[in-house]
Amino acid sequence: MPSLRSLSRFYSYGYALAACLLVALLAIPLRGWLDSANIVMLFLLAVLLIARWLGSGPAVLSAFVCVGLFDFFFVPPHLSFTVEDTQYLVTFAVMLVTALITGALTASAQREADTALSREQRSNALYGMARDLAGAIAVEQVIEITRRFLRDAVGADCLLLLPDAEENLQTFPTNSPFRAEIHLAHMAMQQEAPVECALISSGGYALSYFSLRAPTRTRGVLAVAPLQGDLNLIREQRVLIETAASLVAIALERLHYVEAAQRAEISASAERLRASLFSALSHDLRTPLTALRGTAETLALTCSDSQHELAEAVRDQAVRMSHMVSNLLDMARFQAGKVVLRKEWQVLDEVVGSSLKLLESALCGREVIISLPAALPLIEFDAVLIERVFCNLIENSVKYSPSGTPIEISAGQKQGVVEIQVRDHGKGFAAGREQEVFALFGRGSAESSESGFGLGLAICRAIVEAHGGWIKAGNHALGGAVVTFALPAGNPPEVAEETDWNAEVPT
Repeated sequence: MPSLRSLSRFYSYGYALAACLLVALLAIPLRGWLDSANIVMLFLLAVLLIARWLGSGPAVLSAFVCVGLFDFFFVPPHLSFTVEDTQYLVTFAVMLVTALITGALTASAQREADTALSREQRSNALYGMARDLAGAIAVEQVIEITRRFLRDAVGADCLLLLPDAEENLQTFPTNSPFRAEIHLAHMAMQQEAPVECALISSGGYALSYFSLRAPTRTRGVLAVAPLQGDLNLIREQRVLIETAASLVAIALERLHYVEAAQRAEISASAERLRASLFSALSHDLRTPLTALRGTAETLALTCSDSQHELAEAVRDQAVRMSHMVSNLLDMARFQAGKVVLRKEWQVLDEVVGSSLKLLESALCGREVIISLPAALPLIEFDAVLIERVFCNLIENSVKYSPSGTPIEISAGQKQGVVEIQVRDHGKGFAAGREQEVFALFGRGSAESSESGFGLGLAICRAIVEAHGGWIKAGNHALGGAVVTFALPAGNPPEVAEETDWNAEVPT
């Protein structure tokens, strides 16, 4: 069965023949009134109009038919193709050439006008689509705009295949009457070129797949299915569909970055609110906790033996709570940028020793192995803050390692920095979460039974980074957790050798 387009072409040739016969019938009564040259003009006008409305093919046919009709009806002898006057042969030739040239030029001009009109319509359609996509605020709106455009401009429907967090393609919308062939979609993404297959049309699948290539990356695949199942329709409109796919890709990328910006803004707002809350809370708690701690220490010194253990427990909990509040205040100060470093050239051994002295009760006799090279240079840092770093790291080691196991502290100079390590012999950090422990309120384990807010390592990172260093967490090859931080070695001043005053002085 011929297609609708073939029938349209067949009818156009029929209309051309009918138009030529009509001109001949109208001109026959005027044969005695008009000269032959004027009648030729009528036939040329018919060819011109046929080329204008029906195209070049019917115009060529009408040129030959008009020459034959002029010869048959208007050249003596009438109703015969015999020509008595040979001069009419020149008339026939000129008439035929003029009709062919006129028809060709008119048809060409009409084709160009139709092409220009078609381009204008496509441009208007793409402009409308781009305008709608610019106002889309959700992926669902992008899908609906794309489907509406393809139905109106191409006569096709579509699916969007978008990657999820694991880069698996998810189909939208889910209630579409046809399906997408995932392997062809992956081919389109990898090749970044259209992929089509007419063999799957009977299975209810999309026939063509266009990659959604955005400026930064491929955002998915546009699967197109013609409503009439004719793949040639998509091939004829491939440039239009590829342009639409580019607009869709840009819209999806815009939505991605808008969503990322919104998440960042929400996260920043939540972080500011959290910082403000625990800053205000910690300031309000410090005074009553200080009073509670002093009262508990007084009770521990003055109460009877039967109540001494209870008073000491109250004092220990007050001290622990006071330490937590101090961490909160320190973190608030670091986030507000109000910490002023009082750097001096220090000996690392002294800071380690003072930290262990402060944690003497918390260590409960735990062995601490210190390995510091004798040639370790002076380091410029704030002694009070670095002491806080050591205290937090050692406290964590005590909390998360079995009692009786040692804690190791070592240091060494490497490439312009001094690296310090604190290692325990516990279970270590959870795999893949080593750096999460430095986040605010981050814990090594979500179900940890150890007390604390998860601020110790966050404070350590803030202090070390304020000194221009870095800190990282990991697990030792022989077991246990290792926290390594580095401080810039700088250019330490020369230390004069000590003078032996007991040596003999030459006279």
